[in-house]
Amino acid sequence: MNHVLLAVVIFTAVMFWVRLNRVLRGKRPPRDAWSRPPAALRRAAAIDSLGLDRMVRAAQVPSPNTSSSTTEVRMNPISAVIFLIFIGAAVLAFLAQHVVVAIVLALIGVFLGYSIKMAQQWERAVILRLGKLHAVKGPGLFILVPIIDQVTTWIDQRIRTSNFSAEQALTRDTVPVNVDAIVFWMVHDPERAALEIANYNSAVEGVAQTSLREMIGSTLLSELLSDRKRADAELKQVIGAKTAEWGVTVNSVEIRDVAIPAQLQDAMSRQAQAEREKQARVTLGAAEEEVAQKFVNAAKLYASSPEALQLRAMNIIYETTKERGATILMPTSMVDAMNPGAAAFALNMARIDAGGQPAPATSVPQVPKAP
Repeated sequence: MNHVLLAVVIFTAVMFWVRLNRVLRGKRPPRDAWSRPPAALRRAAAIDSLGLDRMVRAAQVPSPNTSSSTTEVRMNPISAVIFLIFIGAAVLAFLAQHVVVAIVLALIGVFLGYSIKMAQQWERAVILRLGKLHAVKGPGLFILVPIIDQVTTWIDQRIRTSNFSAEQALTRDTVPVNVDAIVFWMVHDPERAALEIANYNSAVEGVAQTSLREMIGSTLLSELLSDRKRADAELKQVIGAKTAEWGVTVNSVEIRDVAIPAQLQDAMSRQAQAEREKQARVTLGAAEEEVAQKFVNAAKLYASSPEALQLRAMNIIYETTKERGATILMPTSMVDAMNPGAAAFALNMARIDAGGQPAPATSVPQVPKAP
């Protein structure tokens, strides 16, 4: 009879360990005949007044103030191993008919299984003692007093991201826009985050969305499109000032997209095209004015120096005759213009007709005319 009872206890311990291991790994055990412990073990667990059964069932229940990736793990591998060791010793003592020793060992196992907690490097545990704040523990192992102490919240202090947006928000010049943004934040004070606000996740998102709408309403559309860094800095300052009271620090805010209506996009495109065409025409007019001024200066220079005009004419003829096989027809007036004496005589006659003094005579070699 004792051998049969020992086999049942060993089988029950193995099944309990398998189930506990799956719970700690976050895997849901299959729903079959072997997924539940025997009725004897369930009745024995119901006698536990420290809530061990509820503790194991809630091993993967997420805290309301943590993200979906962080779970409130009530039992860690170290406490589970210690619990199984003492429970196994209690079973052996019971089989040896040492009932008192078995009860003491079982109580010690339950005590240590509940008391030994472990926080990861990025976690902090907010502990209440009889309803009042006692301490903030972590990272590493720490010990609780059963029934008296309670871990009310596990705080994740890693940097998190929250997406928020504002749809059909009016800018200062009454233009409806859709803006998408993202905020990077972290909890720097676990005590204030756990005690002063019920759910800082949704609070950060709400504050970010409200601040975004306020910023859009006080900014022109052109400023919002051209100077996003200023808008990011303004949002970071406003959101950070509101969340600092909850123990939350805003690292940065980035506007990802600004969407405007299709008709407004078309109008802005036409306006930009008109502005560019206007600038092009102004530039062309300025170039024409500059070219005309250069021509006037060149004409004055040629008028005062016939030799320069002759050299320019010869240069033009040379440039046009560089290509082999080209036939150039030149008017006789252009050939006459290449004679400096004739050009000087014409200029002197023009000055005399205008009532001025004739220019002094200069000895300029004559260029023979073409036959």
